[in-house]
Amino acid sequence: MSSPKPILIIAGPTAVGKTDASILLAREQDAEIVSADSMQVYRGMDIGTAKPAPEQRKLVYHHLIDVADPAQPYSVGDYYRDARAAIDAILKTGGTPIVVGGTGLYIRALMKGLFHGPPADLELRERLLSKEAENGEGTLYADLARLDPEAAIKIHPNDLRRTVRALEVFHIRDRKMSSLQQEHGFSDRPFAFRLLFLVRGRAELYSRIDRRVDAMIAGGLEDEVKGLMLKGYGRELVSMQALGYQHFMGYFNNKTGREETVELLKRDTRRFAKRQFTWFRREPEAVWIDISGLDDPNEIVSQIKKNIDISGNLV
Repeated sequence: MSSPKPILIIAGPTAVGKTDASILLAREQDAEIVSADSMQVYRGMDIGTAKPAPEQRKLVYHHLIDVADPAQPYSVGDYYRDARAAIDAILKTGGTPIVVGGTGLYIRALMKGLFHGPPADLELRERLLSKEAENGEGTLYADLARLDPEAAIKIHPNDLRRTVRALEVFHIRDRKMSSLQQEHGFSDRPFAFRLLFLVRGRAELYSRIDRRVDAMIAGGLEDEVKGLMLKGYGRELVSMQALGYQHFMGYFNNKTGREETVELLKRDTRRFAKRQFTWFRREPEAVWIDISGLDDPNEIVSQIKKNIDISGNLV
């Protein structure tokens, strides 16, 4: 597969302003959007994942939103396959794809390919899971942080599946997954991509995050989480470990008060944004675009256009 022109990726931390600006740009370019958000893939998780509103999705076709049930595992490998298929299909019909999102692992896989580790060792996995069960939650993540800190920083502490896989690779190969990934080089690049990372000043971004959380609460996040729990979706699922969902599950289980829950959600969302900055600083191809002080999507699009020409090339 190859593309006749570079494909634009608009990335950025949560609440920076990607959605409105990318929809406006897509409408101008008669383009379709391919989402790069690891939680917007799940059906029924709309408010907490800040999905584009239904009316926005009517304006521009969005791929890879609502493609999995919350109980269904959806890996970076699934995303790699589905996103590349979507891009290829858009290009074959003469369309223009724009990738939009903030999940760094998805974007890296899309741009550079995937690292394929050793086959699964089910017996080893069972031993690792037994260790976690016997010694308590977080035991395996602590092991990974000690054995391969570079891999651990890319994995959420509650993501047991990816933690187990990283430890599995370490024990099978007797080498760190992070070093194997580095050797791999991620050289599989059937498309040409141009990665733009939107940024704002920290105080401004954090204020936007706080306002977004307040809007989510007002928009019914609490009821959304309650509805998912009533359907049997529990905190052991990767989907339910998303920001907001894990917080309100704690509230419903009487682990935190409501006011504390909201404050923890704001704090953890700010921390998540900081991790996104850290991730994209490691992407040498990313061009950072400062949109501090810009609230109008038209102004943000104008700023984006200063960094691309009509063929999608960086200038």
